[in-house]
Amino acid sequence: MPVFTTLRPVALATALSALMFHGGCDPSAVDSPYLAARSAPEIIRAGESGTPPSARAGSCWGRDVTPAVVETVSNQIMVQPPEVLADGTVLAPGIFRTETQQRIVRERRELWFETPCPEVWTEEFTASVQRALKVRGLYFGGISGIPDGRTRAAIQRYQKAGGLDSAILSIESARRLGLIAVPRETLEAS
Repeated sequence: MPVFTTLRPVALATALSALMFHGGCDPSAVDSPYLAARSAPEIIRAGESGTPPSARAGSCWGRDVTPAVVETVSNQIMVQPPEVLADGTVLAPGIFRTETQQRIVRERRELWFETPCPEVWTEEFTASVQRALKVRGLYFGGISGIPDGRTRAAIQRYQKAGGLDSAILSIESARRLGLIAVPRETLEAS
């Protein structure tokens, strides 16, 4: 026979709000738990600690770090073979030891890329990013002009197709979206 317990109203409300929060009912939630837990992407201005040495003055940079993938492999190594009679009777079982090794399957990767500086990220620019990504079927929220988790998730989806798995908008992606002008010397070279 099943046993039912009753929850007091306060406990019920707490349980329901926990389910709603963890169940994805939070309106600011995005489809990636990793992105939802991340804060706003960090943009570093050239000349600050950690930017690439080739960065031109006044430019801003984003960084994509892909962690190393480490695999643990366990092998059984025979230390002493089993003692077996001709008729198949085992007098003493074999003795084995386990050796565990870790090896790097994929090295850690750090990629720097130029990004629009914070002063470019006005409400109008953010709304333009949202519209450009919505037209491409990558942004699913309303056009708010707020660079929220849904916007960062859409940026990451757009850039991932080009090989950059980052929620920070690169200058190259902004140019492909038609949001930042392409320098004249780039046009003349092609």
